Amino acid sequence: MSLIFHLPSWQLAILSGILIGLAYPPLHLGFLAWIGFVPLISIFLNESSSSVAKYSFLSAITANFISLYWIGLNSGAGFIPVFASLIGAILYLALFWTILGFLLSKIHSWTGKGLYVFPFLWVSMEWLRSFGPLGFPWINLALTQTSYLPLIQMADYGGSYGISFWIIFLNVIVFLIFTSSVKNRKMWILPFGLILSLWIIGSIRISLISNQTEELNFDVAVVQPNIDPNQKWERDHRQETFAVMHDLLNEATQLQPDLVLWPEVAVPSNLRLSLSDRRPIQNKVVASGIPLLSGTVDHTVNQNGEKEYYNGSIMMYPDGNIQMYHKVHLVPFAEYIPFSRYFPILKKLNFGQGNFSQGEEYTVFKVDSIQFSNIICYESSLPDIIREFIKRGAQFLSIQANDGWLGNSSGPYQHFELAKLRAVENRISVVRSANTGISGIILPTGRVMEKISIGERKVIHGDISFWNGTSFYTAFGDIFAMLCTIVICIVLGIGWFRHYLK
Repeated sequence: MSLIFHLPSWQLAILSGILIGLAYPPLHLGFLAWIGFVPLISIFLNESSSSVAKYSFLSAITANFISLYWIGLNSGAGFIPVFASLIGAILYLALFWTILGFLLSKIHSWTGKGLYVFPFLWVSMEWLRSFGPLGFPWINLALTQTSYLPLIQMADYGGSYGISFWIIFLNVIVFLIFTSSVKNRKMWILPFGLILSLWIIGSIRISLISNQTEELNFDVAVVQPNIDPNQKWERDHRQETFAVMHDLLNEATQLQPDLVLWPEVAVPSNLRLSLSDRRPIQNKVVASGIPLLSGTVDHTVNQNGEKEYYNGSIMMYPDGNIQMYHKVHLVPFAEYIPFSRYFPILKKLNFGQGNFSQGEEYTVFKVDSIQFSNIICYESSLPDIIREFIKRGAQFLSIQANDGWLGNSSGPYQHFELAKLRAVENRISVVRSANTGISGIILPTGRVMEKISIGERKVIHGDISFWNGTSFYTAFGDIFAMLCTIVICIVLGIGWFRHYLK
């Protein structure tokens, strides 16, 4: 591999981008992330800061295009807005790599220690990238490791950022071995020892958590209708959609679960306001004695007499009552225009996006003595939102999604894998219903108990496991990422002081 370092820098950058991009689901090549940054590290340490920034940008463009190409396959909007979304997302995310490369190069030129602060700087970059309306923790490196359950068990302490830290740390070790002037085969004990140690500790933790969970005789039936989202709202297909959902509800209630879960916007109707559509469904809920949680659009009228639309969920209880949840984090440029809440004129822009309003309440539903909360689609990629629901009393999470717009691309697979991370971080069970897939039931260890593949119309059900305790991550959040950021700030300060004020 040492011959690789003699390649031109632009080739090293692209090579790193390819390795990292391929490490993301669904290819199950997460091990590529363990060495994917090695070519890029060579650039970090041997080029000027401006060149490092340029090649970091090139590497990021490559990696992000490979892992996020599915953004450009959204069949729910026109070609121009979808293509613009893909290009915009790739360029925006590449800026973070560019800044990281520039800062790392500067730190190395000032202190000679750039290699050793790389893991801290990467975690800081991922954490800062999660903030704001354009926050995108979806692409954190932890997602590359979800096929290796023992290696992600530390997420209940450091969140996904702890996983990213050891991935970068492993890359640093491998780089040092290949560039060491002393070629000692025993040095390979270090990276293999790190992986083996993490695997053993993670396996022990899986066993311990499994033994500490219990089933409280609460089971959920998950419905995956597999209805083409492009046809759902067409008048000619409306009755067909309702017929399919009624049949699946009948099938689900025959399993005698404690809860039935439908996907995001399960039927083409505002189920809260359209009594003619809701009544037949509610009657089945009352007759069976089994509550149903369905995704639905909703709208209210504000003080100015204007309608505000929401992507929401409606819980129908056997006593005839209902309870609503409105999505608290919307997808920028797909469900709303960022900052349009403060500048209403932005809502008049039309890129083919929805103009939904943001929900304000972190709703907790209750069935018998069990409390849970529901997450809608993209929200499952946001650890802070999940933590907030758990802190407010949710004992497990349901996720409603509609990835049908993305076909059989990488998007739905990555989306499902994110649910594993959320389960491990908070040590909770996650129940996921996606319109066309992937649906499933995930245990607090991240193990998938039940699963429905893409393109299937099916109902599954299973018992929910409950872990008696609160994970460190649920209680303290991103404290590890904060500490890494503090370390970087101190190193930058010391480096700048020594360079300019010595």
